[in-house]
Amino acid sequence: MDWTRYRFRSLWTLPVPPDTVYEALERVEDYPRWWPQVREVARRDDTTGALRVRSLLPYDLTFTAHALRRDRAAGVLRSSLTGDIEGWAGWTVTAVGPGSLVRYDQVVEVRKALLRRFAVPGRPLFLANHRLMMRAGRRGLLAHLGGDRPGERRAV
Repeated sequence: MDWTRYRFRSLWTLPVPPDTVYEALERVEDYPRWWPQVREVARRDDTTGALRVRSLLPYDLTFTAHALRRDRAAGVLRSSLTGDIEGWAGWTVTAVGPGSLVRYDQVVEVRKALLRRFAVPGRPLFLANHRLMMRAGRRGLLAHLGGDRPGERRAV
């Protein structure tokens, strides 16, 4: 087993229409407004941006995301990732009744030296750290879209 390789999948159900969710997820530069662990996003061009993230554990991950696929009709966003983590990540947004099912997939290898050094003993902590970040992301997006208040939708 390669202890520096991670495969993540998170599923979020949101009482918000898929088009609204997709629009919010497509605007990566706005993530720091609603996702506390996404500390910084610097857009480089229409398809590339540099991100800095930090969850509960005291380390930052910095990486560049480059859009590989944007397909509004299919609800798909995919990006390649290079930097402290290398691989890919993507969102898939589908309708579930009047709301949405949001699936986040990520397959990465850690390149940051500190995390590679502690790959074996730190793996359970790194996995928990990622789960906490994803939970906070769901809560933040829900609040940003107004889905945490019945009957209200904030424009995105």
